[in-house]
Amino acid sequence: MVVQERHRLPDTTPNIAEQAEPTGEASTSSMVPPGRRGLRFLYVVDAVTLFALMVAITVVRFGLDWPTYPRMHYLIGFGVATFLHMTVYYFGGLYEFEQRLGHRPWLPRAMLLTFMAAGGDATVTLLTGRYLMPRGNLVVLAVAGAVLISFNRWGARRVRLLRFGKPRMLLVGSAADIESASEHLADAEADAVVAGSLTDPALIIGEADRLEVTELLLLSGEPLETVYPEPLGELELRNVGVFRRITPADTLLGLQRSRQIGGMPFVALRTHALPVCRLRFKRLLDLAYLVLLAPFALPLTVAVAIYVRIVGGNGVLYRQERVGRGGAPFVLLKFRTMARDAETNGPVLAASNDPRVMSGMGWLRRTRLDELPQLWNVLTGTMSLVGPRPERPQFVARLEREIAGYGRRHDVPPGITGLAQTQGHYQTDPGYKLGHDLQYVVNWSPVLDWEIMAKSLVVMARRNAR
Repeated sequence: MVVQERHRLPDTTPNIAEQAEPTGEASTSSMVPPGRRGLRFLYVVDAVTLFALMVAITVVRFGLDWPTYPRMHYLIGFGVATFLHMTVYYFGGLYEFEQRLGHRPWLPRAMLLTFMAAGGDATVTLLTGRYLMPRGNLVVLAVAGAVLISFNRWGARRVRLLRFGKPRMLLVGSAADIESASEHLADAEADAVVAGSLTDPALIIGEADRLEVTELLLLSGEPLETVYPEPLGELELRNVGVFRRITPADTLLGLQRSRQIGGMPFVALRTHALPVCRLRFKRLLDLAYLVLLAPFALPLTVAVAIYVRIVGGNGVLYRQERVGRGGAPFVLLKFRTMARDAETNGPVLAASNDPRVMSGMGWLRRTRLDELPQLWNVLTGTMSLVGPRPERPQFVARLEREIAGYGRRHDVPPGITGLAQTQGHYQTDPGYKLGHDLQYVVNWSPVLDWEIMAKSLVVMARRNAR
């Protein structure tokens, strides 16, 4: 997996998000790299293809006399089904920017996502009692839709090749590796050009600009510190793909997925763990969870607030600056459990049995009920229900100097609970916590969030029983 390669962690789970998300938020088209502007057109092509396919299947089966419902009913149903399919395709990663070298086959992913979308069509029918299309059409749509969506991507790649020319590769490594790779690429990559080679990684940016390359191939197992975080970040801004050749040692560590370029195994490197589409999906899930939790969380929050007011006096809420996604600061909310003068000598990391905790408040910290106000942070989008716990700027600055890769935990929004919190304690070493956080970032999925939330409830119950 791409992000695991960057962290030097073994890839143990599939991840559909290996590519970078197109910058759809750019205010003008000139701000979007040329290869990514085509993705916007692909949205329209896919939507029209799906809608036309649904009409064609119905006409082939029934002619112009469609059964059961008026024709307009089915046309509206086709529109709803098209929207459902496009939503699944987007959050499934079919509209992420894909580098041209070593691309993976589209059909398996398109088939899986199309079957999932067809299941969504059937679910709408069960919930509403109205068919979006004749039942038999779903089976044909699931198969034919996947084939056509894959064909659209093949066509888009051919158009991209004709419009922007062949990929231009810069080879970086030892002289022997460059010579061997050049021979492999000449035999197996007819649609790519070796623009130049380089033995000194320090000159990458200059050579990439001079040769106008679109892809960079690291051939000799260079340490990731050679390109991460820079010049990898700068190359991404220039829409240059970066690939690192997989060595036997990488495979022994558990790296499972790769891209074949010129008959050689590579892994694509990216500066961010999750593309924007998956972060948005995580955000939608958070909002859905909040709706489900509201009937229970709101009364509990009010009850705890009353308790804190009675036991601790004025100042029920405690506001503190923390570091969020992308390193941006935000104000975190908590119920106040420590004395007002707890940090008169400056910020101090919390410890087990911290003497600064007021009498009668320890159980709130053990059960994490003091974190309930952070549901507001989740609602406003500065936090997620599950993610790496946010730290204070003073601690983050120090930990980033002391622990390599610490900033990678900010690739996702911080959470009320997280993998490190269910596996460790307040006093767990930050380096160990970072290991848990990076595993979460790399392997994020809704199922992993469910597991962490369920285990958090168990941890809260155990600590309250002590």
